Amino acid sequence: MCGITGWISYDNDLTTRRRTLDAMTGTMACRGPDAAGTWLGTHAAFGHRRLAVIDIDGGRQPMSVERDGRTLIVTTYSGEVYNYRELRAELEKLGHTFRTQSDTEVVLHAYLEWGEAFAERLNGMYAFALWDPRTEELLLVRDRMGIKPLFYHPTPDGVLFGSEPKAILAHPAARPIVDAEGLAELITFTKTPGHAVYKGMHEVRPGHLVRVSRRGLTVKRYWALEAREHTDDLGATIAHVRELLDDIVARQLIADVPLCTLLSGGLDSSAITALAARALTAGGGGPVRSFAVDFTGYTENFKADDMRGTPDGPYAHALAEHVRSDHNDIVLDTAALTDPGHRAAVLAARDLPNGFGDGDTSLYLLFKAIREQSTVALSGESADEVFGGYSWFHNPEAVHADTFPWIAAGVAGRFAGGNATREALLDAGLLGKLDLGGYEERRYREALTEVPYLDGDTGLQRRMREISYLHLTRFVQILLDRKDRASMAVGLEVRVPFCDHRLVEYAFNTPWSMKTFDGREKSLLRAAARDVLPDLVADRVKSPYPSTQDPRYAEALRAELKELVADRDAPVRPLLDIGAATEATADGATTDIRPGAELVLGMNAWLRTTGTTLEL
Repeated sequence: MCGITGWISYDNDLTTRRRTLDAMTGTMACRGPDAAGTWLGTHAAFGHRRLAVIDIDGGRQPMSVERDGRTLIVTTYSGEVYNYRELRAELEKLGHTFRTQSDTEVVLHAYLEWGEAFAERLNGMYAFALWDPRTEELLLVRDRMGIKPLFYHPTPDGVLFGSEPKAILAHPAARPIVDAEGLAELITFTKTPGHAVYKGMHEVRPGHLVRVSRRGLTVKRYWALEAREHTDDLGATIAHVRELLDDIVARQLIADVPLCTLLSGGLDSSAITALAARALTAGGGGPVRSFAVDFTGYTENFKADDMRGTPDGPYAHALAEHVRSDHNDIVLDTAALTDPGHRAAVLAARDLPNGFGDGDTSLYLLFKAIREQSTVALSGESADEVFGGYSWFHNPEAVHADTFPWIAAGVAGRFAGGNATREALLDAGLLGKLDLGGYEERRYREALTEVPYLDGDTGLQRRMREISYLHLTRFVQILLDRKDRASMAVGLEVRVPFCDHRLVEYAFNTPWSMKTFDGREKSLLRAAARDVLPDLVADRVKSPYPSTQDPRYAEALRAELKELVADRDAPVRPLLDIGAATEATADGATTDIRPGAELVLGMNAWLRTTGTTLEL
């Protein structure tokens, strides 16, 4: 995995702009700590920071294909193509020769052989740029599920692009400006595909190509969820899910560096860890190494709520013992979660104040600790979106609400460890101008227009197809982006087996009645993996990523918010409801402030450190 950036300018000679390219490339150092590289042509400049995972010596970038002294194609590439060996064999039969063992070189030759249709042949997580000097055209490509990020900023004579907004903002032509729509996108939990929050900047949509030429910029979709008839019976469906999972996990275990799994003790991560352990053993390797996050005193003092019914620790340990993994608990205390340096590192990684609070900080610290022992980690992320695992999938009120179901369920605040809304401390006048409810409704209506149906989809089946589509194209993007930024901030590659497009397509078209055949969440996954799991883990009810319950964490937030309210120069102050913030921080106040405080404190740090201008 790596960090990429670049610049296309048809009116300038970019061979003289190395300093600017170096500045853009430098912002991606965290994503690629192993090597740096640049390539400059007359109208194209590519930067690359490398995290070496496959073909350590031969996979340096930017990489090109030369023939008879001419450069045919150049790439700056981030990601993994899991079927690169099959593609390489096919290309060799067609006459292509290779000088490395890397998947990057396979991507280059695949483009030369099949043109832009090559993207349909890739199985993996990737975001990359291709420059064709023969036609002077740039192609930006992003994987089907949007596991890897890729942003672009059109200019009058070309485009800027990068793995993260910070790479683009390092160029003098791009300014960090956020208008009212961008701020609404930031505050709400909509995650509009293609929206980058910053004015003038866009995100390459999952499953899309962006082509840039002298004629301008065009966007093309190469993959989308489609409605197809499901003809397998229940037994065949369960068997096929398992067959896919076995193949997916085996493919994603390929690496030339230390590899591990993320283990929470939930069904998703436990299935991945157990299947990885089995595959490694079958190949003569193992044991699998696993890591879990925990908080000091969390299990002993755990209090169940309507979102988290059980602590992770006992279940993670049960699975680790069952598969005999080399298991490690990363135990964090409140001081680490409230440390200003850690919170600043998370904001720098995220580029935006997303308001996940201790959930973001703990994830960052977990990955930082893992990186000391492993370079690649397999995650159980996205199984809930694929198989219908969240509680609101099974809550009729949320399912039939005329909005995004996670918004109806009030998830935004709960992800930050509280029950209040994220916007609770913002000024009423600002909220009126942003019209967050109206913004959410517009985005929801847009999303519904994309949903594919079968003629026979009616009633609950039709609605659950919509719910599934919304999660696979919107909600999952929030979590994938969060995981990518936190992991790549410390140079850790996180792979997401449940995002394999073959599994996503198959599950999307499996009837809801099959997905819940045993009356529970994630019925298909549980049945497909039960034979490799202890019953304690297989039967556990879904419990999301943990959030600290230590009251000292909320007290620290309250104290920090109180200092902010007193600071008349705080950049976020004009956006605050000062009365509500003052009341929430008064001596003896017991108001639940965590979601609102996390957002406000993050926004203040963001405005102060990035120089972002709000145009409201």
